[in-house]
Amino acid sequence: MSGGASIDLLRRRIAAAFLCLGLLAAECLLAGQAGAVERSRRGELKRVLVLHSFGREFRPWSEYARDIKAELERQSPWPLDIQEHALLTARFNNPGPEAPFVDYLHSLYQGATPDVVVSIGAPAARFAQKHRARLFPNAPLILAAVEHRLIDRADLGDNDVVVAVRNDFVAAFDNILRILPDTKSVAIVIGASPLETFWMEELKRELKPFAERIELVWYSDLSFEEILKRSSQLPAQTALFWGLMSVDAAGVVYESDWALRSLRAVANAPIFSYQEPFFGDGTVGGPMQLIAETTSRTVSAAIGILGGAKPASINYEPIAFAAPRYDWRELQRWGISESSLPPGSVILFREPSIWQRYQWQMLMIAAVFLVQAGLISGLLHERRGRRLAEVESRQRLAELAHVNRHSAVGELTTSIAHELNQPLGSILTNAETAELMLNSAQPDLVEVRHILADIRRDDQRASEVIRRLRSVLKKTPFEVSNIELNDTVREAIDLVKALALGRRITLSYEPALTDLRIKGDPIQLQQVILNLIINAMDAISDAGSGKREVSVSTLRAGNQAEIKVADTGPGIPASDLASLFDPFFTTKPQGMGMGLAIARTIVEAHHGTIVGANQPAGGALFTIRLPTAQ
Repeated sequence: MSGGASIDLLRRRIAAAFLCLGLLAAECLLAGQAGAVERSRRGELKRVLVLHSFGREFRPWSEYARDIKAELERQSPWPLDIQEHALLTARFNNPGPEAPFVDYLHSLYQGATPDVVVSIGAPAARFAQKHRARLFPNAPLILAAVEHRLIDRADLGDNDVVVAVRNDFVAAFDNILRILPDTKSVAIVIGASPLETFWMEELKRELKPFAERIELVWYSDLSFEEILKRSSQLPAQTALFWGLMSVDAAGVVYESDWALRSLRAVANAPIFSYQEPFFGDGTVGGPMQLIAETTSRTVSAAIGILGGAKPASINYEPIAFAAPRYDWRELQRWGISESSLPPGSVILFREPSIWQRYQWQMLMIAAVFLVQAGLISGLLHERRGRRLAEVESRQRLAELAHVNRHSAVGELTTSIAHELNQPLGSILTNAETAELMLNSAQPDLVEVRHILADIRRDDQRASEVIRRLRSVLKKTPFEVSNIELNDTVREAIDLVKALALGRRITLSYEPALTDLRIKGDPIQLQQVILNLIINAMDAISDAGSGKREVSVSTLRAGNQAEIKVADTGPGIPASDLASLFDPFFTTKPQGMGMGLAIARTIVEAHHGTIVGANQPAGGALFTIRLPTAQ
């Protein structure tokens, strides 16, 4: 079957359908009128008839109609009854008779004339002007979204309002060459319906000044399938201009934006258009007609007319192109620099940056980082302060411990003098004996050698006493080294055993059977041991008669070394056990109360512990626990 025969058959079917629909619509209209009467009781019902050019889903007019209806319903102070009809015959390349459609509308609105008629687009405007005398002779007519060149001004009357637009194709093509100055050709996509044919001729006329600058390629005589094929193989430095594609040269009808989406999917060149309804679906953009301006004027005129205003008093100039708008996604796709856009351009659909997309999350993360940085800075500052305080504390501890050692050595003066007098007296006696023997006629040299050996031994003994005393009195900072604890304890006992002998106190020492290696300062540990032994001897001396013993022992307990100092004195009052190591706490009349406090500080500086308790058999027991060296 030929294309022409198919179209004739379709027209006959449409005419028959109109007749059937007329009967059905008449019944619906009666029911609608009954419902309208009911609604009128609640408020003054206003009837609005909307005529579509090609159909409800044909862009660009569908977008205008949708926006106008929404604003009418939002702004109207009255209940509205909006009826919509589409002009099917405008789709065909060779339009058929309109009489069936006119009869259909006449049957619907006979006796129920709309309060206002709104036509959307040029075909609907032409139809309304042509048939208004029969359909709605007294109804106000608003011709909306129609280009001013397509208005039959001879048929305009006092009951008409025109909301026209002005298409400026020169501005649209100037925009293409401005942002793509290297363009050599522009392929123009436009359909073959009567309306599209009109615009093709207008384009050819207005674009004559561009003939010397670029090549214009016309796709109006092609099927859309062929248009897609050619658009996918365009040479470099080519652009596509989207005019309108409602019906192609093969007579195929394309609703909504399917045709544009299909073209964008295959085109290897950027697509430009001057109509906002196609913006955002694949066109780059440029100067264009905005829906909002047409909607605003149309709704304002309709509300005014429904409120009693005379249509003749409402007059608008044609709406020109708005400031250029561009789709950021298409600019990125085709590598078009934003610097090439005209001043005052608006860029839409810009993809938000990571910062814009996750602003609150990043602010929260940054806040967390700042808080953490502040905490870390504060902790580092506190750590530095604590280290400085620790260093200063150790210095104060060393000074206080030095003073405490002087105090302890003061109590050992008699013992130290006794320790020195013995070897010095022996040295003197041996020296005098050797002198007498050497003055004899035949001195016994073997005996002299023995005497000299004794002198050397006594000298070493005196030197050792002085060395131990100097080491105790030496003012040194806290120095950690690897030491053998048994030897350290023995040296401390050697310093004080003469004092114990002078006080008639038995001082015993039981070292561990194995080496006890620890990390610590031997001088300060000896000071702790001296303090405990002297305190024990003081307690026994204050107790008077009875068993007088002080025992010192060392042993290994797991990964710890223990030093125990026990005495046979009266023990520690139960009320004083909790305060033993407090600064300035003492039970001695002449004591300062710093000995045990310094002892605990020294032990804790060695990461150890010191505790005092009473023995079941009587007397006090102090236990020092220190970690062994790994």
